[in-house]
Order: sequence, then structure tokens, then C-alpha cells
Amino acid sequence: MERLKSGAPIPAHLRGGIMALGNFDGFHLGHQAVVGRAVERARADGRPVIVATFDPHPMRLFHPDTPWFRLTSLDQRAALFERAGADAMLTFAFTHELAALEPDQFIHILAQDMGVAGVVTGEDFTFGRGRSGSVALLAQSHATSGIIAEAVPAVTNDAGEIVSSSRIRAALRAGDCATATRLLTRPFAIQGMVQHGDKLGRTIGFPTANIDLGHYLRPAYGIYAVRGLLRDGRVLDGAANLGIRPSFDPPKELLEPHFFDFAESLYDQCIEVQLIEFIRPEAKYEGLDALTAQIAADCDAARQILARTPHLA
Repeated sequence: MERLKSGAPIPAHLRGGIMALGNFDGFHLGHQAVVGRAVERARADGRPVIVATFDPHPMRLFHPDTPWFRLTSLDQRAALFERAGADAMLTFAFTHELAALEPDQFIHILAQDMGVAGVVTGEDFTFGRGRSGSVALLAQSHATSGIIAEAVPAVTNDAGEIVSSSRIRAALRAGDCATATRLLTRPFAIQGMVQHGDKLGRTIGFPTANIDLGHYLRPAYGIYAVRGLLRDGRVLDGAANLGIRPSFDPPKELLEPHFFDFAESLYDQCIEVQLIEFIRPEAKYEGLDALTAQIAADCDAARQILARTPHLA
């Protein structure tokens, strides 16, 4: 799958394509429905599929002090879009200049600069200055732009609730991994480079692969049953502390997975860690003996959880 950036020429073989347009952070069930419809339409007409996303997220541009809330990195989204059938991922650089465009100017970019033949979005998608552009306006522009527009209805769960990134974030903040997994169709996963730490874990028999949380949403601090996905395709079971490590001074916010029966070095490798189930909140322990005993108990609990949990990529 090709990765494109706004402002750069669209390759000739991707012009005349169908574009799924949205932010798609998390790529949950609702997002999958939009991209799935774009793929369906494109394949029926023999056209390429481009999935467009925005970076930074509009919220970050207008409210830069907002706490981190990302559910997926651009690399994760690219992999998910490719698996969904996209031929290319286009990242719009979301700037004040882009946000200030009149709706008809943005439509012109889609039609003329990018050669888009059709656009598929969610029903609530807006664009242009003051979010004044809508799917209806995009559809009405067909006579001049040539773009055929379609909106996909919101996806609801069994309780009739709309699937949304906000619901997923709320679930993760509450430590409710099961709900997040159900809405995402896969476990929430943090991807990052394994960095060197203080290496205390290896001295007590529980070495960890330390990962910075970066721009990801902060789920509930605590201990989790996790799975690690390595670049070579291997899947590792483990237990992880996500939080500030209250037993250590100074506190440092990290994701620290310990993978069972694994002794290889992961330093400077990019891995992905899935949060499978929340076990307990963080706690402070007096002395290494108490901490080591609790880690052993947490690992036993994680092994039991993972033994009954199927793998979901």
C-alpha cells in the first residue's frame, strides 16, 4: 500500500479513485464500515481506493493543551487500512490554513488536485471553515466537481449505542478492555520503540521492555495481561505495568511489559503491546520482597487470563 501526503502530486494510477474520508483514529467498527463501503464501490467500478486521514488531529490543532487521546499511530492506521483493502493512505496535514478553507475550496482540491471520483464518509463528517461543509454539500457539488458522495450510517452495538472513538476512550480510561476490544474488533495496542531503563526488573527476575506512551491515550493506570507483537510475527504473552511506578523514585510514566519465558533483547526494536485485560490498579510497596511477590502473583493472573483469551490481531 502506498502512503501519500497532501500537497504532493497524486500518482496517475491513483487518480479517479474512491476516497474514504475521515479521521479514522482507532479504526473501530464504524470506521471499518466507511472504508468497507469505499472498497466495495471502488472494486465494482475497477477504481483504486484511497483512505484519507488527518494529522495532527483537529482537536490537537485547536486545543493544544488537551491531554493525549490517540488510539492509533499513523503507522498502525496504515497497516489497518491496508488489511481493509486500501491501495493508498493519504495524510492531510491539518493546519490552520486547511481548516480555514471554504468548503468549495476543499472540494476543488479533492476533485482537481487529487482527481477523486467518489467520496465515502460517515454521516457526521464535516469540513471547511467553521465545519460548514457537510456530506450533503459534497453531494450537491457533483454537477461542478464530478464527485459522487455517499454517507455511511453510524454503526450501533447490540444495545443500540453508536460505536465511537469517545466510547472507546472512556472504556480504556475505566480499565474496561473488553468493551474497547469489542468496539475496535481487536485489543487496543500501544506501539513504540523498546528503550533502555534502570534494568531493575532483570535483577528480580522480571525483565521488562520499556515503552514510552507518546501521544497515546492514557488508559487506567495499573497492571494488565498483555500480548506483544514482534516485527517477525511472533506473539508473546505477558503482564505489564502501565503508569508511573509508585514504588520507584522518581515516578516515570511508562508501559513496562514483562514477557513470559522470553530472554531475547528487544532494545531499539519497535513492538506493539495489546492490552488484553486490566488486573488491578497500581500500588506502592515497601521493599523489593513485597514488590517481587506481587509481580509473581500478577504474572500468574495474567497467564490464566491469556490462556482463555484467543489471539486477535
